Amino acid sequence: MALFEYFPNYIWNLSVAMALESGAQIGEIVDMCQPIRDAAAEGADAGTPQFMAQWVAMADRLIALADEDEARGRGFSASDKLERAALYLIVAERMQGHGHPGRQATYAKALDSFARSTRLGGLPRERVEVPLAGGATMPALYTRAPGEGRRPVVVYCNGLDSCKELLYWSKLPQALARRGISTLSVDQPGSGEALRLQNLPVDPHSERWASKAVDWLEAREDVDPARIGMTGISLGGHFAPRAVAYEPRFASGAVWGANHNWREVQDRRLKREGENPVPHYWAHVMWAFGAADMDDFLARSTDMNLNGHMDRIRVPFLVTHGAQDRQISVDYAHDLYDQLVHSPRRELKLFTVREGGVEHVGADNMSFGRDYIADWFAETLGGRTA
Repeated sequence: MALFEYFPNYIWNLSVAMALESGAQIGEIVDMCQPIRDAAAEGADAGTPQFMAQWVAMADRLIALADEDEARGRGFSASDKLERAALYLIVAERMQGHGHPGRQATYAKALDSFARSTRLGGLPRERVEVPLAGGATMPALYTRAPGEGRRPVVVYCNGLDSCKELLYWSKLPQALARRGISTLSVDQPGSGEALRLQNLPVDPHSERWASKAVDWLEAREDVDPARIGMTGISLGGHFAPRAVAYEPRFASGAVWGANHNWREVQDRRLKREGENPVPHYWAHVMWAFGAADMDDFLARSTDMNLNGHMDRIRVPFLVTHGAQDRQISVDYAHDLYDQLVHSPRRELKLFTVREGGVEHVGADNMSFGRDYIADWFAETLGGRTA
């Protein structure tokens, strides 16, 4: 399978693919993208204001239509439209540089649309806040598996440029719930609300915030504290293994894309090797890390390297990666797997053209990664696969 490539640059195509995999309507995608096709040829960064204008306009149209549905008591229909509006707003916001005019308002509108969609649709997700040090919080979405009693649960973390809403739209929480497993999708420091509303930068030592998630889950009566797993997507494929290595309460782990040595990836990107995930890339990473300049960022990202840490993992661990990932080399998946020397059950799954999901975190087709990871946790945390 291949990425849907409507535009002449990878970054814009990645955003479209993310939207399609997250529940966009193809007709709405065409309506938003057709007027800005020429702008994409000017470069990944140059046309982003036009990108946002078109996608926000479609979201506004959907919000107005949802308002009409709600006024007629048609909450389910309103919820569906608000869900897509929130998606388009988040994709548009994600494409803008830090401080771009309208970015903050677009994000606020996205959160409001998402919350209204949850309420009007009666959707099985709850926004919660996990306490962090110093009075800060880690906003999250809790998707509870159906049934009575204590359930296994998976902590699911973001990549560099995603958010808890995109984690929910990846449909992994729904796939896990079907298998009897709850999910806590987190906006960890450096992502989503934690970055945008609390100015919390990336913490390379992910066990510090992941442990707080475990604390929060252990206090719940619907969670089995002996069956808590962790996974992450994209850069979350760096944070999850690090957290599982240093937080012994995790019973299983997995990555959706292996980001074994992200610090080395930055050196390669400085040499213009590999594709970037977002426009305005260097401004974004400096914002996410709370760095003053490039030297400060490089210093803060020094510890983003899993070499020498993975032998601490003593629980089952799954490594997945797209065989044709243009952002993160497949070599890093082999590195991670090879270093899981004390895991009692380790597995390396490379998605190939036979099934799909060959691009970065399955941007061409997320269904195979989603199902494989959900089945892994069902098998290792005591869920069900059939």
